[in-house]
Amino acid sequence: MSKELIGASAVPIILSILDKDDSYGYEIMQKVKELSSGKIEWKEGSLYPVLHKLEKTGFIKSLWKMADNGRHRKYYAINKKGRKALQTEIENWKLVQEMLDVLWVDLTPID
Repeated sequence: MSKELIGASAVPIILSILDKDDSYGYEIMQKVKELSSGKIEWKEGSLYPVLHKLEKTGFIKSLWKMADNGRHRKYYAINKKGRKALQTEIENWKLVQEMLDVLWVDLTPID
């Protein structure tokens, strides 16, 4: 999958994951890997800048929590502004998907 597509989809994917539950960076990366059946593996260098951007724009907040192993982890949580942004992202991606469905309906597969 192209870096451009992964980059373009990062915000709605992260917001959707956080809409389900608060999470920390490594857990988000594992969830993406799981949801994509291992086809998408985000690295820290691509995830954390997006998390910081979402925090700076006010779509998510971060909080420190104690993990089961006694270590502190920085968790991220979506807020009301982030949920509103997620709804906009969903509408935009659905529109793109609808257009692609129309365009691809009669494509002949390449052998």
